[in-house]
Amino acid sequence: MREVIQNLVNLQYIDSKLDELKKMRGDLPEDILDLETDVVRVETRINKNQTQLKDMKLEKAKLELEIQDAEELVAKYEAQQMTVRNNREYDALTKEIEGQKQLIENSKSRLEEIAILDEEVQKDLEEQKEVLKEKKGELDKLQGNLKELIKKTEKEEDDLYEKRDEAKSLLNQRYLRSYERLRNGLANGIAVTAMHNGASMGMMLPPQVQMEVRRMNKIVIDENSGRIVVDQSFFEEAEKQFAS
Repeated sequence: MREVIQNLVNLQYIDSKLDELKKMRGDLPEDILDLETDVVRVETRINKNQTQLKDMKLEKAKLELEIQDAEELVAKYEAQQMTVRNNREYDALTKEIEGQKQLIENSKSRLEEIAILDEEVQKDLEEQKEVLKEKKGELDKLQGNLKELIKKTEKEEDDLYEKRDEAKSLLNQRYLRSYERLRNGLANGIAVTAMHNGASMGMMLPPQVQMEVRRMNKIVIDENSGRIVVDQSFFEEAEKQFAS
């Protein structure tokens, strides 16, 4: 059983070292993820603005053509009014002229709206382009910092993962699953902890539990934290094994 406990401690020792390396990166990964999300959001807004400007340009061209056609029809109908033979034909042409003039008025009103909207969208587009430039610059900087940190610890991390695989291979699957489940359920990832002066994680252990830990012949679970508690000598042995 001592061998099983030592293997569990070795695995915890390696995992704690890996956690330390990850902590060195601080909030960089999360900050990078947040910035990447911001970049996508700004790019989406820019694309929306560009699409809106394109649509308004097409609508403007269509409205201008409609105005031109309507003005030609007004001129045509007004000329025809000069040659009509009765009031019915004159009234019909008058109705057509009024309809075309209303179309012209509506189209010109919409063109004014488009002009105002176009100015607003253009302004927002330029602002978002500047925001995008700043965020991409910040993102590149953070990614560079993270890459540098990873490069500095890459070899050490690779070595630790190799040792972790070795430590896992020495454990029975039942113990390994219990360890992984316990570690994944804890915020700090410490599934196996050492007993110091009768205490574990700062909390005093009952005398009976302290005695069981010192015997080193069984896996002892702290009822308060749910962690595996072992004698300090196991961690000292792990430190000797992985000192290099």
